[in-house]
Amino acid sequence: MTTKRHTLKKIFGQPEARPRLRLICATIGPGKAHLLQLIAETQSVSEAARRMGIGYKQAWQMVAEMNAVFRGPLVESISGGARGGGSRLSVDGRKVLVLYTSIQERCDTAAGREMRELYRLLKTGV
Repeated sequence: MTTKRHTLKKIFGQPEARPRLRLICATIGPGKAHLLQLIAETQSVSEAARRMGIGYKQAWQMVAEMNAVFRGPLVESISGGARGGGSRLSVDGRKVLVLYTSIQERCDTAAGREMRELYRLLKTGV
């Protein structure tokens, strides 16, 4: 049995990397926000999953988790049509994505210096 070892650099990123915001109370973070953005761009959960390098089932599980905790669904299915349907963000989904992105940008601006300072305090090579 082997255990996968994560280095601090893998966990926290490089010092110039932007801080990543995870809103626990609303169960949205960088991965789910990225998925929402790709669904908005592609109109497809399967294509969004492919672009993220995750499985279709995992993408739908992420969508189901978000749809379950917000008042309305964030992702809606589009049925039929020449292309056989797809998915799109609901009004709430677009709003959540805009709000999350705005909060993330404000955090980047406000905490960039502190994040670099925190990174300098980490052990190297761990």
